[in-house]
Amino acid sequence: MARITAGVTTSHVPAIGAAIDLGKTQQEYWAPLFKGYEYSKRWIGEQKPDVILLVYNDHASAFSMELMPTFAIGTGEKFQPADEGWGPRPVPEVVGHPELAAHIAQSVIQQDFDLTLVNRMDVDHGLTVPLSLMFGQPGAWPCKVIPIAVNVVLYPPPSGRRCYELGKALRRAVDSFDGDLNVQVWGTGGMSHQLQGPRAGLINREFDNDFLERLVNDPEGLSQMPHVEYMREAGSEGIELVMWLVMRGALDDKVTEKHRFYHVPASNTAVGHLILENS
Repeated sequence: MARITAGVTTSHVPAIGAAIDLGKTQQEYWAPLFKGYEYSKRWIGEQKPDVILLVYNDHASAFSMELMPTFAIGTGEKFQPADEGWGPRPVPEVVGHPELAAHIAQSVIQQDFDLTLVNRMDVDHGLTVPLSLMFGQPGAWPCKVIPIAVNVVLYPPPSGRRCYELGKALRRAVDSFDGDLNVQVWGTGGMSHQLQGPRAGLINREFDNDFLERLVNDPEGLSQMPHVEYMREAGSEGIELVMWLVMRGALDDKVTEKHRFYHVPASNTAVGHLILENS
């Protein structure tokens, strides 16, 4: 049977992708950030996942204010890097797993989560930057990826509790898939940041590190955090952190923390990263 073996969280700052693409990773500004992912690259090279369920938010590349699903799953065979205004990132195409994606869709919808099925869409930095951080710059991504898009752009976003429960539904779906697959779930976005208004540039180290700790050891309690607290403490874009709860809901109640990393700044954002393994 398929099994979820581990979860990863990471920020998906677009400037990180630009630093990789332009060969700036060893520059004084960027080197400390990329050093925090050296262990991660070794770890994932040893884990060799077959499929990653990659939870991210689209940034008006596949969806827009005209159509914004709360939860969507990519069921296609391939997904191209999106042109976000300056050309697509020079990264490999993303290869999906339609059979597992279709099974997940059926299972999760039968559990009363109304997933939108997307057979064709381009994927932006929200999905490709995490892949670059973990895998570097290969000629092809070494595993298949199922995109799971969450609306944290257009009001109202889903609650942390709903995201946590979606993770549990994904776990049940994967557990019931008739195939021998090593599956990981990644939650991306965050941490504290705000891109506009009087609080632009906000970074809240205390909140971020408390969030990391609670995500590992008190996910049930953390899932109850209301939207207003994310906004007040982590900035308007800090709401992306609810996507990390999808990952955590898909894991065991008790997990083994393999790696934790926190760094500021990366562009105007705090970067957080966790690797958790099911016990």
